[in-house]
Amino acid sequence: MKTFAELDLIPAVRRALADEKYEIPTPIQAQTVPAALLGKDVLGCAQTGTGKTAAFALPILNRLGQQDRKATPNRPLVLVLAPTRELAIQIGDSFATYGKHLALRHALVYGGVSQVNQVRALNRGAHILVATPGRLIDLMNQGYVELDQLEVFVLDEADRMLDMGFLPDLKRIIKELPNQRQSLFFSATMPPKITELSQSLLRKPVSVNVTPKQTSVERIEQQVFFVERTGKRALLQQVLSGSDVDRAIVFTKTKRGANMLAQKLLLGGVKAAAIHGNKSQGARQRALEAFRQKQVEVLVATDVAARGIDIDGVTHVINYDMPLEPESYVHRIGRTGRAGAEGMALSFCSADERGDLRAIENLIGQKVPLAPNQPKAEPPTAADATDRKPASQARGRRNSGPKRPTSTATEAQQTPNRNPAEVAGGGDTPKPRRRRKTQQRRQRTKQTT
Repeated sequence: MKTFAELDLIPAVRRALADEKYEIPTPIQAQTVPAALLGKDVLGCAQTGTGKTAAFALPILNRLGQQDRKATPNRPLVLVLAPTRELAIQIGDSFATYGKHLALRHALVYGGVSQVNQVRALNRGAHILVATPGRLIDLMNQGYVELDQLEVFVLDEADRMLDMGFLPDLKRIIKELPNQRQSLFFSATMPPKITELSQSLLRKPVSVNVTPKQTSVERIEQQVFFVERTGKRALLQQVLSGSDVDRAIVFTKTKRGANMLAQKLLLGGVKAAAIHGNKSQGARQRALEAFRQKQVEVLVATDVAARGIDIDGVTHVINYDMPLEPESYVHRIGRTGRAGAEGMALSFCSADERGDLRAIENLIGQKVPLAPNQPKAEPPTAADATDRKPASQARGRRNSGPKRPTSTATEAQQTPNRNPAEVAGGGDTPKPRRRRKTQQRRQRTKQTT
């Protein structure tokens, strides 16, 4: 299909698309929506930002709108599983937008908040349930969710769920699904475990592969800065001071690193906020909303939060730390260049991260261009030195004094009277010398007595 007008959609869904000025489908929508409307199972490979939420939401809303059934308490007709709270909320917003002219109810179920309102929504009855696996399992165990009337099951961001350790929960949920159902399965990558899961879940699916690397390469300008760890923060400050940086997301490896970097940016006069898995739901939503409203210029995030950030107008994505998994690079830079806009992805690569960069280049099939006219980083400050000190070193070597040299050559020079065999034995304490001193003391004691 080339336009949404070609689809046999009910008037209420057509009106919603017209309200949103949706005319031309994205590749993932064009290849999956017609099959989903026919009730077929779908296996879609596409990264976030390609329009896949609408790819499954439109067929579902069209199906439920045709049925015009009342919602049964605690028994949804559609279940959509998402790996993170942010993504679940965004999916719920999409159902509300595309289904605003339909008398359908949807409920959101996710952790990090009280379950009281969620249970109330389930008891009232919801046609569509959007949930994260952990909280859904909790409510199923408490008897608040029954899946025996389910007609459509959607698994979104399946690879990220496996990365987050949700596979046991997924298998537990899938066991409760009725055999007669339509299943729509979406993942950004297809590692062996995902392929195995899809084979057990889908029946004769229509397979669609929208290659993530083509999207990122075509719409996003990528550059790499080679910089040592001690110079990364100074380089970041220089990049963020550029006039072309309007709204930026900075990625770190750890939650602690995200917190520290956000604090230091604030101290440097940059309006920044951190978002990661340890933040409460309220804090995460406030940070996202402040970023969306441009009250915050920089969002510092970890990979777990990456796919839950769906905000237009992000001009820059900055990999402050190179990702450990090459696939995460694609998802990170996918936060910019959304909705057809151009974007810029910058990566700060230290000497010990060159291997990570090579893995990324192998994945995307091209070299990441070297940034022209790289800013000269300022000398590291005392705070930078504290940041890069390994945790084990900070904990275990306080007031320990200077270490004795352990090199055998150095020890031989400093202790010329020692037997070379003794030096080769290693050890910081010269035990043979200690024994000789003990024997001398004993001889002096005997002489005096």
